[in-house]
Order: sequence, then C-alpha cells, then structure tokens
Amino acid sequence: MLYSAFLFLRKFRVSREALFVVIIIACSLLFFKEVKSSVASIAHIDKLAHFSVFFVLTGFLKRAFKAPIWLYILILAAYGAGVEYVQGMLPHRQASFADFVADVAGIVSYLVVSHFWHKRYEKQKHSEQA
Repeated sequence: MLYSAFLFLRKFRVSREALFVVIIIACSLLFFKEVKSSVASIAHIDKLAHFSVFFVLTGFLKRAFKAPIWLYILILAAYGAGVEYVQGMLPHRQASFADFVADVAGIVSYLVVSHFWHKRYEKQKHSEQA
C-alpha cells in the first residue's frame, strides 16, 4: 500500500517532504485502526509490522530531509512513542513497550543498513574510477 501511494504521488511530482507527510498520515491511520484479521493471531506479527513500518519511514524521512542521524532517531522514536500513547487510549488497541522497541529497532536497522550500503557503493564507485 505504501509503495503504491509513493508511486502515485511521485507520478504527480509531489515533493519528498509532502510525500513523507502523506506517508506519516497513512501510517498513523493504520496504527490506530482496529485489527480484525486472522493475521493478527500470528505471534508477534505486530512487532514485525512496527519494525517494517519504521524501517521504511526512516528511509522516507532520510530522503525528505537532510539532518544528523540522531535527529532521525529522535523524531521517529518520538512518533513511535506517540503512536503507543494513542493506542493505549483507544478501546480496540493497546500500548506496548515491545512495539516501541520494535519501532526503534526498525529505525536503527535502516540507518545501519543504509550506512554500510552507501559505504559499499562509494567503495565500488571509487574502484571503478581508478
């Protein structure tokens, strides 16, 4: 769903910043929606969902705004904490510290993977120029 929205908005030349805002809104709606699926009965699927969503959000945030790494972590961790706070107030959802940990793990994982990916790319690019 997120990738489809991304392609749709990029087709109309929506800025990266606006795209990030749209994706945050879409994610918020998903996090606050009541889950009525047999998939929800799979153990820890919500942790995987939190990890995956925050992994992707970190990529979109990093492309939308240039900032120090600690700021990406702070912004998205605060968003994750806010999501858990709101979920705790909803009758059909519950807050979970483990979900927040999965959020932060997704954020940090993206940043680590991205760092090594770019390092490898730069090394390869440098060796091709030599």
